[in-house]
Amino acid sequence: MKKLFLTGCIGLLIASCSKKENTAVQSTEGSGQSEQKVTQLSGEQMIQTLDCSGCHAVDERMIGPSYREIAGKYTEKDMELLASKIIEGGSGVWGSVPMPPHQQISKEDAKKMVGYILTLKNK
Repeated sequence: MKKLFLTGCIGLLIASCSKKENTAVQSTEGSGQSEQKVTQLSGEQMIQTLDCSGCHAVDERMIGPSYREIAGKYTEKDMELLASKIIEGGSGVWGSVPMPPHQQISKEDAKKMVGYILTLKNK
C-alpha cells in the first residue's frame, strides 16, 4: 500500500513539474509535420506556463541566470540571438550547464518572452 502511494505521489510530482497540459505553444498536424502557432499569451505568461521556472527566476540565480541578469547583459539589439537561444538551447555563456532547446516555441513567441525579460532591466 505504501509503495502504491509513493508511486502515485512521484507520478503526480512529475506531472505537475512538466506542465505539459499548460504549454503555451500548440502544434497542428499537417502532412506529417508539425506547425508552430503564435499564442495570444504575453511573454511573461508564456514563461510562467513553460518549464522556465525550473532553472530561472526574476531576481535569483538558480541553475541558469536570473532574468534581471539577462536583461542587464543584453539589449533589444540581441532579440534575435536570445530568441534563437530559447528555441535551440545553448551553453557556455552563463556556465557549464546547458539550456535545453524549446523547439515547440515559435520565433515570434520566443521574441515575446525575450521582450518581457528585457523589460526587467530598469525595474
